[in-house]
Amino acid sequence: MALQMKHLLGLEDASREDISAILDSAVSFKEVLSRPIPKVPTLRHVTVVNLFFENSTRTRMSFELAEKRLSADVLNFSASASSVQKGETLIDTLKNIEAMKVDMVVIRHPMPGAPLLLTQHCSSVVLNAGDGPHEHPTQALLDMMTLREVFGTFEGLRVTLVGDIAHSRVALSNIYGLLTMGAKVAVCGPPTLIPRHLENLGVTVYHDLDRAIAHSDVLNVLRIQLERQKAGLFPSIREYRETYGVTPARLGKGSKDMVIMHPGPMNRGVEIDPAVADGPQSVILQQVTNGVAVRMAALYLLSGERDAME
Repeated sequence: MALQMKHLLGLEDASREDISAILDSAVSFKEVLSRPIPKVPTLRHVTVVNLFFENSTRTRMSFELAEKRLSADVLNFSASASSVQKGETLIDTLKNIEAMKVDMVVIRHPMPGAPLLLTQHCSSVVLNAGDGPHEHPTQALLDMMTLREVFGTFEGLRVTLVGDIAHSRVALSNIYGLLTMGAKVAVCGPPTLIPRHLENLGVTVYHDLDRAIAHSDVLNVLRIQLERQKAGLFPSIREYRETYGVTPARLGKGSKDMVIMHPGPMNRGVEIDPAVADGPQSVILQQVTNGVAVRMAALYLLSGERDAME
């Protein structure tokens, strides 16, 4: 099973075949994770560096665990404890790391396009773990894996992303991936947090959460990214919670079979009520488990290694 893409930079140009290949492979790797010894020698000859220029908990740990479950050699890079603090450029940092015979680079960076820039200056395989507000492809893929487990298909599935769409790399990757696979995608949030002309991508835009819920099978709830925002995009956290917070009362007006997702970290009591986050409709922890399997699949398929998963 080979991918058309050489790097995983985003889902904007990812084919239906590549997305399906990663999701299908992830199913096999999820079975590996349930074994008494959840490890395979698939990448035992591969060295991977995790190049993180932004703070991360779930994504970094998930990638590192995926790499170790595949028996890769793993290097972890932290910008705060590196020569970047002395003025070294991103390209020089990577070239020095690559000189140590690294095969694959997982990068998170605050600037959109940083992963693409790396591919233009190095020979390593690059996986985007989030580039500013641009894309976060593995998060979208694990979301899609979770939806496929629940619903069995994407065709006609009505998925609404709720919250800070303008600053969310998760939203953009989900929009690209879900549309490619045949889902119907909508977004919901205040006008100040939804990019202009988003409808041009084939997305329905709602500003009324109750209306969005009535037309959805799935709500993927996004946090308010205050660290990326300028002031004044909405009056207050309290008003945002009252208008766009996903609560049991609001969900009671919609389908009882609605699925609730969240990429994390959650602002409990702001965009999502704790009773919803921990309730029977939530698949949030299932998303986390699937994240390791999806990242194992992406690393495996992009590595060029073709060892059996034994």
